[in-house]
Amino acid sequence: MFNRVLVANRGEIACRVIRACRELGVEAIAIYSKADSESRHVHMADRAICVGEASNTDSYLNLANVLMAAEISGAEAVHPGFGYFSERAPFAEALASMGIVFIGPPVTAIQAMGDKAMAKQAAIEANCPVVPGSEGPVANEVEAIKVAEKIGYPVLLKAVAGGGGRGIRRTDTPDDINRLWKTAQAEAQASFGNGDMLVEKCVVEPRHVEIQVLGDKMGHLIFLGERECSIQNLRHQKIIEEAPCVVLNDDLRVRMGEAAVRVAKSVGYTNAGTVEFLLDQQGHFYFLEMNTRIQVEHPVTEAITGIDLVQWQLKIASGEALPFAQTDVKLTGHAIEARITAQDPDNDFAPSTGTITRWEAPGFGGVRLDTHVYAGFSVSPFYDPMIAKLIVTGSDRTEAVNRLRVALDEFNVEGIMTNIPFLRRIVRHPDYVAGEVSTAFVPRFLEESVVGV
Repeated sequence: MFNRVLVANRGEIACRVIRACRELGVEAIAIYSKADSESRHVHMADRAICVGEASNTDSYLNLANVLMAAEISGAEAVHPGFGYFSERAPFAEALASMGIVFIGPPVTAIQAMGDKAMAKQAAIEANCPVVPGSEGPVANEVEAIKVAEKIGYPVLLKAVAGGGGRGIRRTDTPDDINRLWKTAQAEAQASFGNGDMLVEKCVVEPRHVEIQVLGDKMGHLIFLGERECSIQNLRHQKIIEEAPCVVLNDDLRVRMGEAAVRVAKSVGYTNAGTVEFLLDQQGHFYFLEMNTRIQVEHPVTEAITGIDLVQWQLKIASGEALPFAQTDVKLTGHAIEARITAQDPDNDFAPSTGTITRWEAPGFGGVRLDTHVYAGFSVSPFYDPMIAKLIVTGSDRTEAVNRLRVALDEFNVEGIMTNIPFLRRIVRHPDYVAGEVSTAFVPRFLEESVVGV
């Protein structure tokens, strides 16, 4: 095991990784921007290094400064968390040139899965079902319309690089493509430094189901069940995730899991990763993408498997072999995660900034809270609005949903606006309670709210 690890991230995921390091007896080094000097992850770490001014570009995405922090800290390895440099191959390559271990998959796997066209081809070669669409990037609106007319509307204009719902637009007509092409392309270029776009068939009202995979450096790769991630905002960003998925039977779970493992093995994957699928209403699943990092929603998998994914990321990166086989993985109970964000639901979810004057978080059996904030913490406008993750567990889904309701009701935050009232309404909606959800749930829910249903 490493003696010292630098955590190249901020917020709750930095806290999560720092805690995993310390539980393994590893010294944890934090990085921070000047705006984050009082963030909890800075205080939790054994040592913290400032990497720049408030903006992401000047700090957490300042490659030279982050690499310098890794060097001067004497870290043997770097954990990138999610976002930022977690899926950027040049960062992993630079660390390797410095003799520092990147806690994640090989560079070749990051490159293969980071390009959606390459990832789709890898899935095809791995005998994994894929959504019909262009074979690679399309050059312009004219080519996009040709592909759309061949596969049929609706279609998605989709960024080749990145994730998180950015650079994606649904189009139902040629006019939509002409109107939205440049917007989606510009967003992709700004978010990922790559404006290349794909065209894919839009699977109408699917479930978004992802498979967690974990592999060591000895070629042992398994899947750890699935997560239901269908509750998403209008920009395809997840709001509530749970495990397991209520509509998967054992046969479908195994088929999806084995398909995910084949895709991961096809690119020589090691460490923790997630293969994402769309599941249609007839039970057919299609490869969507692979995220070559730890996911925001990883705690629900930890809850139902009893496997600490972040600790295993560290162990695998240091050369340890997985001691369990696929047949050893058991799914027990049900877990749900709700993302708590500093946003105003009544003002088109505009970011909310300011000082948190009251922070009363729920704390009782079956509840876990991952956060970096506290009463007195100032939420700045520079970063992602997620300020906490509320995770609940239950013996079954009904118990977990009821526990989530209670936990949200007991969660009181003042000084800023949050999405907690919005989440309270979602978890009481009859369709959510019944598990009858899809990626169309939130748009429909918002429409009902407007008309007063």
